[in-house]
Amino acid sequence: METIFSTDSVHPRDRFDYWHSVACKKIIGHDSVPENRLTFQAEMKTGKVGNLDLVEFSNSPLQVSHTFAHVDRTDPDMAFVCYQLSGSVLIVQNGREVNLDAGTLMLLEPLLPYEARFSAGAKMLLIKAPRRDLRARIGSNRELTARRVTAERLDDSLALSLAAKLPDLAGRTTSITEEIVANHVLDLIGLSIGRTLGNAPGRVSNPKALLLAHIRSVVETRLSEPDLDGQKVADIVGITFRYANALLAEQDTSLNRLILSRRLSRCRFALEDPNQPHRTIAEIAHGWGFSDMTHFGRCFKAAYGASPRDYQKAAQSGQAGRP
Repeated sequence: METIFSTDSVHPRDRFDYWHSVACKKIIGHDSVPENRLTFQAEMKTGKVGNLDLVEFSNSPLQVSHTFAHVDRTDPDMAFVCYQLSGSVLIVQNGREVNLDAGTLMLLEPLLPYEARFSAGAKMLLIKAPRRDLRARIGSNRELTARRVTAERLDDSLALSLAAKLPDLAGRTTSITEEIVANHVLDLIGLSIGRTLGNAPGRVSNPKALLLAHIRSVVETRLSEPDLDGQKVADIVGITFRYANALLAEQDTSLNRLILSRRLSRCRFALEDPNQPHRTIAEIAHGWGFSDMTHFGRCFKAAYGASPRDYQKAAQSGQAGRP
């Protein structure tokens, strides 16, 4: 994580205004009022893990308003997950009031207004995820916003622990590792957010979120099986092929396209991996379920703009571009 702002290097009279300008740019547009301008202190760090943008920030007590005017200027392609590292923040959105304390998280919808009041010692990790990727896990149900995830359940505790670990991983692992971790973190966070609608222990009350998570899980764990197709995935999940595709259509994909994209992604990881130069392209493709090398080569080039062989050569020379 890179420190991009600290009030330690700013004159006291300018600290809050400077902070506000940086926060509007790096976090989200908002109006804010500090408890005390003269003693205001803040720090901000940014980083990236896979397709997740991270902003870790701390500030003195502060009241924040994200209004309809700010919503109109907000990037519609990003969704926010707020993980509280220390202190607390009271957030009001979608008719709900959430006291987010240390070790808890919630989904915040940047396309809806909200109010927030930060306590003394508040430090938050903001995880900015591509809306399409998060929607693939939980659908587009706005009832899931502003609901707190706690560590009461063991699986939710795992999601929270991995979210807290993200700043330590930013910029310190390979791009392959980062992408794998980012996908798993979103999978776990998506399941935990989906559970917040219900109160029964162990129950996921958002059936769409559960089904989407189950589909993705089956696909990921069986990619190496050459006979894996959409019908087999649907049978394992226990739903019809047609219904599974209807769920995935909301993410502009289908069962067979999802299987293909994940297989291609796994092959790309292997072709980029400096620890796998000994593996042939055919071995990699067959290992991830491709039985027809001509089909594999054509699909890979369509997805990444280069043949598998050219992509591997570029990766070995440090020139491969990540899509």
